[in-house]
Amino acid sequence: MPADPHLVAVLALDGVVGFDLSMPCQVFGTARLPDGAYPYQVRVCGVSPSVNATAGGVGYYRIEAPNGLDGAEDADTVVVPGVTVTRRAPDAVLDLLREAAARKARIVSICTGAFVLAEAGLLSGRQATTHWRAAGELARRHPDVRVDPKPLYVGDGRLFTSAGVAAGLDLCLHLIHRDFGAAVAASAARATVMAPSRDGDQAQFIPQPPAPAASGSLAATLAWMREHAAEPLTLAGIARHASLSVRTLTRRFQEQTGTTPAAWLARERLLLARHLLETTDLPIPAVADRSGHGSAGALRAHFARELHTSPHRYRQSFRPRT
Repeated sequence: MPADPHLVAVLALDGVVGFDLSMPCQVFGTARLPDGAYPYQVRVCGVSPSVNATAGGVGYYRIEAPNGLDGAEDADTVVVPGVTVTRRAPDAVLDLLREAAARKARIVSICTGAFVLAEAGLLSGRQATTHWRAAGELARRHPDVRVDPKPLYVGDGRLFTSAGVAAGLDLCLHLIHRDFGAAVAASAARATVMAPSRDGDQAQFIPQPPAPAASGSLAATLAWMREHAAEPLTLAGIARHASLSVRTLTRRFQEQTGTTPAAWLARERLLLARHLLETTDLPIPAVADRSGHGSAGALRAHFARELHTSPHRYRQSFRPRT
């Protein structure tokens, strides 16, 4: 373990969702640097040594919290897992979160953990998300919070909220990527047998009327688009590959991915460019060409718009640490 690992404190509150509690421990705890060192230290912290946990509100069992709340007082990241929303968080927890925010620690909620952040006043005036089933109640209780039920996760450098269950996995991988780059995030994904994280603005899988059975999956076309992302793909060409009309392709793309073909392809090209910047010494124009951006200028514009940085600065920040 590095001399100064990033300390992650996961709060075990009464009524915690068991999966939401264990998942960040698993994901952050299995991340490895290229030299094999563990970049994170994870602590489970609670108000009491033992709390009730729930499986999505169905049934209870007891879990132990080996650390008190004082174990989170020096944490670099504080994670609030999903909880039963009929309970108000203890004042000691709310004070801990306010103090963590005051010292610029990163604060993360998974699923209904956003209710606890809102109770602490941390989401006032901010955009936030939670499980789509709970979004209306969060908005009702806290009208000062800009609740958006669509994204998988939202946030900035120090405060993040995520939707339910799998979206918390995506957010944890996203944070590892921010902290240590794509290679370390990929190692954590492999260790937990996960796919690389989805972008936060991808839509939650809110139930919609079922599509006709004959509509089919776009999985093969998505894989083909990813494989040929560096090439000048057109909407008509994508539709031909899927054996669909452009209109039908666009509709099914929205149904199955929550976005448009152009937006999905742009995201894949950005991911490819990030991977090349992190793992190769290719000049910026070559990265632009191999990631389908066409020119260094276009690549710089895409990075500025989506990541608020330049390819050069991104490479400096996210080259693997050895």
